[in-house]
Amino acid sequence: MFANDRGSVTVEAALSMVTLVAVASAVLAALATMAAHLSAVQTAGAAARAEAVGVTFEPTRGSVEVASTGGMITVTATVPAVLGDVAATAIAPVEDAP
Repeated sequence: MFANDRGSVTVEAALSMVTLVAVASAVLAALATMAAHLSAVQTAGAAARAEAVGVTFEPTRGSVEVASTGGMITVTATVPAVLGDVAATAIAPVEDAP
């Protein structure tokens, strides 16, 4: 040990706390991004079903892009997240009116 170790425990504790806060923030950001992905999947599915029966869908969060090809509706939903935008795609067949 050096003759002047005074304050070394405080410095180590401060560095440990910074590391713990950084890791906890990263975990929370990852969880929030996963929740946004689930929201994008749900939004894409709901939009595809709505467009398949002829109803216009307005998302509560994010945006949707609708494409219709060969009797199929393809919807891509984009939702903002902590670690960037996440997107999900859903496909539904067009339903015929009775």
